[in-house]
Amino acid sequence: MLTTIISFIIVFGILVFVHEFGHFIVAKKSGIMVKEFSIGMGPKLFYYRRNHTTYVIRILPLGGYVRMAGSMDDEDEDIQAGTNASLQLNENNVVSSIDLSNKNQLFQGIPFQITKTDLVNELWIEGYENGNEEELKRYSVDHDATIVQEDGIEVQIAPSDVQFQNAKLYKRFLTNVAGVFNNVLLAIVAFMILAFLQGGVSTNSNQVELTQGQSVARDAGIENNDKIISVNDNKTNDWNSLAKNIQNNPSKKTNLVIERNNQKIKVTLTPKSVKNQDKKVGVIGVTSKLDKSLSAKLLSGFSQTGDMAKRIGVALKNMVSKHFSLNDLGGPVAIFASTSEASKSGLNGIIYLLGFLSINLAIINLLPIPGLDGGKVLLNIIEMIRRKPVSEKVELIITAIGFVILITLMVLVTGNDLFRYFIK
Repeated sequence: MLTTIISFIIVFGILVFVHEFGHFIVAKKSGIMVKEFSIGMGPKLFYYRRNHTTYVIRILPLGGYVRMAGSMDDEDEDIQAGTNASLQLNENNVVSSIDLSNKNQLFQGIPFQITKTDLVNELWIEGYENGNEEELKRYSVDHDATIVQEDGIEVQIAPSDVQFQNAKLYKRFLTNVAGVFNNVLLAIVAFMILAFLQGGVSTNSNQVELTQGQSVARDAGIENNDKIISVNDNKTNDWNSLAKNIQNNPSKKTNLVIERNNQKIKVTLTPKSVKNQDKKVGVIGVTSKLDKSLSAKLLSGFSQTGDMAKRIGVALKNMVSKHFSLNDLGGPVAIFASTSEASKSGLNGIIYLLGFLSINLAIINLLPIPGLDGGKVLLNIIEMIRRKPVSEKVELIITAIGFVILITLMVLVTGNDLFRYFIK
């Protein structure tokens, strides 16, 4: 269980980090201020601030986010009238930091009761200093000033020139799609690494190689480079058909026809029965012959990612065109269960799972559903066609509807996963 938990945290953490880092780096390069880069949800465990961004690790490893200035998920910069703060001034008597917390009192900070602020356009703060309500004071605020929030996290103020919605359309589009791009890239790299760990890439042929150690196939006299051309009179022209026919015969006597040096040899053996996802399958200890060339290993990342994307696309199409079931979807609980199975296969299983989940996350996020990256990209495309953005009111309504749908679906999927994997 401990191995599964550690593997889950690592896999989920990598998926979230890579996705959010895509948004983060493109936003930075586009001149959009990233206020916070957070991994995890809930209370903060650790935070560090550098180059206008606060990096946060939170206690629950179930997601993450990048908070960009002026984006839909950015908190309003307005500070309520009557809020007590402590101001830090620079050498030019300009506010460099506004402390709203009671935890971190700024060195030589000025006690200040705030009445009005403009931290976006004209950059000033107004209020009463040291409790003196007879004199209203106004200070200019530095373009790069910070706010220490009530939870103690220090974030940058966001003047209009660095806000997301004021960036050029192509920069906003690239920022929105960057997370999906990074997950596709992660899948390619994961499958490429897997090819190197395995020593090559499956040729998907019926020509086999023996696995290490004793095995049913080795005991039956099967040799490396033999071709298994039939199983119980069923032709096996490729690895998929061969594997399927072997797996269908756990602990059953099975007749094979082997082709070796242009000669056909009959072999009878009994596949070993092993448990795979609550189902018994037969194995004999062979793998498809591997292409061990460097080019095959490098290209496998692209080919396997492409094949996986096609299969996911077909599955999504079937969900829409045929009977929909919550069992077709999976949340963090399902990922945890999959991690448990993958960890039994060691490092290779974990890396395969990482690639599989990464391309899944990319495709799901690209769906044109409000609240997902695909929904944001769709709004960018609509703006491109209309040559003007969708009104803020309409965008808020669309996003709110999408958020309700996603939360509802997440609750249903999580409940269904708990029942499937831990209760049933």
